[in-house]
Amino acid sequence: MRRPKILVLILMILSGCALAQRLPDGSIARPKRIVIATGTLLDGRGGVVRNARIVIQGSKIVAVQTNTAAKAQPVDYDLRGLTVLPGWIDAHVHITWSFGADGKNVNEEGGTPEAAYRTAANAWVTLMAGFTTVQNVGSAVPLRDAIARGALPGPRILTGVESLVGRGDQTGTPDEIRSYVRRQKQAGADLIKIYASGGMLQGTMTMSQDQLNAACDEAKKQGLRTLVHAYRDAVSAAVRAGCTQVEHGLGSTDLDLQLMTERKTYFDPQAGLLLKTYWQNKEKYVGTPFFPATLDGFATMEKLLPMNQELLKRAAKTPGIRIVFGTDAVAGAHGRNAEEFIDRVRECGVDPMAALVSANSMGAEALGMAEQIGSIAPGLEADIIALDGDPLKDITAVRRVVFVMKGGTVYKNVARRPSR
Repeated sequence: MRRPKILVLILMILSGCALAQRLPDGSIARPKRIVIATGTLLDGRGGVVRNARIVIQGSKIVAVQTNTAAKAQPVDYDLRGLTVLPGWIDAHVHITWSFGADGKNVNEEGGTPEAAYRTAANAWVTLMAGFTTVQNVGSAVPLRDAIARGALPGPRILTGVESLVGRGDQTGTPDEIRSYVRRQKQAGADLIKIYASGGMLQGTMTMSQDQLNAACDEAKKQGLRTLVHAYRDAVSAAVRAGCTQVEHGLGSTDLDLQLMTERKTYFDPQAGLLLKTYWQNKEKYVGTPFFPATLDGFATMEKLLPMNQELLKRAAKTPGIRIVFGTDAVAGAHGRNAEEFIDRVRECGVDPMAALVSANSMGAEALGMAEQIGSIAPGLEADIIALDGDPLKDITAVRRVVFVMKGGTVYKNVARRPSR
C-alpha cells in the first residue's frame, strides 16, 4: 500500500513544533522553566486544589506549589479565574475517519493525500478540544510516530494496526490467533481491537471463549492491551478471558457489571455522541460500508440511544467499576469529543467529577500510563488544559477550552495574560 508513505510525507511537510533548540555552539538549550498560576485546579484524581502554582521544566511537572513564598516567582501563564485540569484522555477514537471529497464517510480507506490532510486536521481539532492523549482503535502508526517526534501537532496516540474480527470457526484456532497477535506487535501496534460480537441489537457472539482466551492471553504476554467490541454474552466472555477493556457493552446485565468490577476490567460505554453523530450526519453515512443503505435504516439509532444511556446509568451505580471515557469518535465527531461529558452528566446522571476523572487518572490507568499522564503531580507529563467556567457546576464548560499544553508545549492560549 502507498498510503502510509503518503501520510508520512504529508506529516513531515506539516512539521512545525520542534521540542528542542540547538544553540550556535552545537549544544542543546536547556528547556525553559514555566510557571502557571491557578485559582481552581482539579488534580485528575478527584481532588480540588486552590491557588496553586504549577512549575514545569521541559515536558514534566516538577512541582505543584501552594505555599505563600513560592508565589513570589514570576508567572508565565495566569490561569486564575479558570478551571485548570489535566489534559483529557479519550480511550476510543477513529482518528483517521473523515468525510471525503464527495462528502461521504470514507472510514480508514481514503488512501489519498487529501485523506492524510484530513487525518492531520482530525488530530489538530482533537488536541484543541483539550484531548492530549487518545487511543485509536484503527490503524494510525505513521500519525502516532509523527506526533511523537514533534513533526506534527496532535494528541499523544496509542493505536492498533489491524483488528481481530470474529468470524466463528473461521477466526482461527487458538494457536493461529496467538500468531496473529504477535504479528500485530511486530507491526507496531499498542493494542489489539477485537470484534467478539455482532451488531448492537443482535449481539451474537462471533468468537468462542477459547479464541478470546488465546487473544487476550497472548496480548498480555506481548505487552499489548485488548479492547473488545462486545454485546450481551460476549461481555462476560471478554471479562473471563482477562481482556483489558470492554467496549460498548450493550445488553450487559448487573451480574456482568459486577464481574467487570471483580476482575478489574475497564468498561467503555458511550452515552450519546456516537449515535447522535451518525444521526446528524446520516446523509453522509448512508450507503457507505457497514452503514444502512437507506435513510430509513438510521431510525434504529433513536431506539439504541436510550438503551445505551440506561446501561451507563446502571454502570455508574455499580460500586468499584472502572469506567473510562471513550467517545468512539468518528467522522463528524472529531473535536467534539467533550460532548460525551455532557451526555454522561445530563442524560445518565454521572457525577461531574467522576466523569472528568474517567478521562484523567482512570483513563491513564487503563492505558497503563498512570505514572506518565492523567494527573497534575510532580514527575508526570505537563498535559494541562483550562476551561472558561466550572464543569462541576456547569458541565457545558467542557466546551470552552481556552488553554492547551501537552508535554510542556503550549498549543492554545486564548486565556487572559498575566500582568507584568
